[in-house]
Amino acid sequence: MKSPNFPKIWFIAALLLSPTVAGIIFTRSSSPVVHAASSSEGSRRLHRRSEDLQIAVNDRASRELVSVIIDTTANENTRAFTRLVARVNQLGGTVHRSLNNDRQLAVRVPLAAIDSLVNDESVNYVSLDRPIQVTGHLETTTGADQARRSGTTSAIDGSGIGIAILDSGIYAAHHSFKDNRVVASVDFTGEGRTDDPYGHGTHVASVAAGNDHIASGAYTGIAPGAIIINVRVLNSEGQGSVSSAIAGIDWCIANKARYNIRVLNMSFGAVAVDSYVDDPLCQAVRRAFDAGLVVCVAAGNIGKDAAGNKVYGAIHSPGIEPSALTVGAANTFGTDARTDDGVATYSSRGPTRGYYTDDSGVKHYDNLIKPDLVAPGNKIIDAESPNNRILNQSPALDANVSSKAIHEMMYMSGTSMATPAVAGAAALVLQRNPKLTPNLVKAVLEYTAQPLAGFNTLEQGAGELNAEGAVRLAGLIKPHFSKLTPGAPMLLGKAPKQSTTIAGESFSWGQGIIQKWNFVSGVDLMLKYQGIYSTGVLLSDGVLLSDGVLLSDGVLLSDGVLLSDGVLLSNGVLLSDGVLLSNGVLLADGVLLSDGVLLSDGVLLSDSYLASSIAAPTSTAMAAAALNGDNSTAMNASADSNPLD
Repeated sequence: MKSPNFPKIWFIAALLLSPTVAGIIFTRSSSPVVHAASSSEGSRRLHRRSEDLQIAVNDRASRELVSVIIDTTANENTRAFTRLVARVNQLGGTVHRSLNNDRQLAVRVPLAAIDSLVNDESVNYVSLDRPIQVTGHLETTTGADQARRSGTTSAIDGSGIGIAILDSGIYAAHHSFKDNRVVASVDFTGEGRTDDPYGHGTHVASVAAGNDHIASGAYTGIAPGAIIINVRVLNSEGQGSVSSAIAGIDWCIANKARYNIRVLNMSFGAVAVDSYVDDPLCQAVRRAFDAGLVVCVAAGNIGKDAAGNKVYGAIHSPGIEPSALTVGAANTFGTDARTDDGVATYSSRGPTRGYYTDDSGVKHYDNLIKPDLVAPGNKIIDAESPNNRILNQSPALDANVSSKAIHEMMYMSGTSMATPAVAGAAALVLQRNPKLTPNLVKAVLEYTAQPLAGFNTLEQGAGELNAEGAVRLAGLIKPHFSKLTPGAPMLLGKAPKQSTTIAGESFSWGQGIIQKWNFVSGVDLMLKYQGIYSTGVLLSDGVLLSDGVLLSDGVLLSDGVLLSDGVLLSNGVLLSDGVLLSNGVLLADGVLLSDGVLLSDGVLLSDSYLASSIAAPTSTAMAAAALNGDNSTAMNASADSNPLD
C-alpha cells in the first residue's frame, strides 16, 4: 500500500536504512557525489583501476598489450596531458584516440605498464577498453499511430527531430528511409564505410524511424518523419569497443546543432564492471545528457540462464547509467491489444551491479533500479540490409516481404529492437513539445507507461511504452515550464485522462517514475512542476539522499508524490511484503535482497557476473578479447536475433 504522505515515508525509510548504507548526496551538478559509507568514516576508493583490468594484470604475461581507457585529471593543464601522452609512449604504449576533449585517452600498453599509469598523479582511473556488443504491427501496439493524430495542426511523426543511430551502419538506400532522411553518416570503426554489412543498424534505424512506403505501411517505425544520423561504431561483424562508442557520442554532442540531434539510440552494450561513476561509457552518456540529448540504451539480453531460470543483475553498460533511458524488451505475442503483453524472458533485469571497492576492501554496488521502460522487442519485422551477416548466418530471419533489396524486411528480437521504439517515441514527444528537457521527456514516457501484471519493477521499470499517452501529455505541458517554481501548476489545462485505449482495450497509466532505488507516483508529478525536471540534476534524484534522509522540502519533489511499495529504497534494502530479517535481508517473492542473494524464482548475478554460468560472454572472456585487440567473444547475430519467447 502506498504511503499517504512524506512524514510516514521518512519514518519507514529511517527504520529500514542502516547508517552504513551507501547513498547519493544531492548536488546541483548533474554528476552525483558518492557517499561511501563503510565501516570507517571517510572511506575512499581502494583502486584506481577496474577489477577486470586487475584480473588481466594478475593472470596474463606482463609483455602482452592491453587496450585501456585512461581518465585524466589534466582537464585544463595541457602540459600535464602532453606529459601523460609521452609517459604512455615511454612505457611502450601507443595512443590511438583522444576522447572527451582530451580528458580521456584510449591507449594500448603492455600489462607491465599498468601499475605505473595508475600511480601517475594525472590519472583518475584506468579501465579496460571493453568490447561492446549488440543486444537484440509496432506503431499500432505502441499507440504511435494514434499519437500522430493528436489533434495538432500537423502530424506528429518526428519531423525535424534528429535521431542518431549509433550502431553497425545503415543501408541508406532502403526505401524505409526514402527521401534522403539519412542526412549524415560517419564511421568510427576504422573500416572506412558507413553502410551496414552486419545488418543490425539498418533494422534498428527503421524501428525508430522507418516510413510507411513498404507493404502499405505494415512495417512503419515509430517516428517516420524523423531525421536519421548514421553513426557507425560496430564493424562488419557487429563488434566494437567502448572507445569507438565514446568517439561516436562525442561526435553527436559536437554536431547536435547542425543536425538537430535530440535523441541518441545505442542498441549495444558492454559488460558492466565499474560503478557508473567510473565507467567511461557511462560518463560519455552523461555528457550527452548534460548537452540536452535523450539517450536511449538497451538493457541487454541476459534475462535467463542456460537452464531457463530468471537472472537478475545483468544490465549492460551504459544501461547502468542513471541519466540513460534504459530499455528492456516486451513480448506482444503478435497481437495489437496489450492485455497479453509481458516482459520477454531474455530481457535483462536489474538491479545494476557495477561497483567500486573502498579502502577497507568492501565492495559498494550501485544497485540502481533498471530498466526504466520496456517496449515491444520480440519478432519485430523491419528493414533489411542486402546480404547482411546476420541473415547469412540465420536465413530463416528473412521475412520474404519483397524480392527487391530496397524493400526487403527481416525478423529480429531483443532489447536492441525495443530501444529504438523508445527513441522514436522520444522524438514524437519532442516534436510535440520541443522545449522539454531530457529529464521531462523521460518522466513523460515513464508516467504514461502501462505497468504489466505479474512483473516486478526490476523487470519492467515503469512499464510498457505508451506513445499515445506520452505525446498527449507532452502537448499539455507549458512550453516555458523551466521558468516555473517547484510546485507551480505545470499543465496548460486540466489533467488529461490517465488512460489509453489501443485495439479497443483500455489500460491505466502507471503515473509514476523510476528513482535510483524506488518508484514514486501520483498525479502531482505532472500537475505540478518538479525540481527533478530541470537541467543540472537527474530525474532519479529527489527522494532518498543519504542514510535514510528524505528530501521533502519541495526543492526536487513537491507534496503529493508517493513512495511505492515493493521496490528498492537504497542500495539493496527492499520495502515489500515480506519478513525483514535481522541482517537486512528481506524475504520476498523473487525480488532483490540486500546482500546480493535472491530468493524464490530468480538468480542474482553478483560482481558484474564475473563468474556467472549464464550462456553469454563473461567479463573474463571479454577482457581476454580486449587484450587480444579484438572482440571475438562479443555476442554474434544469433544472440540478438533469436532469443524468441
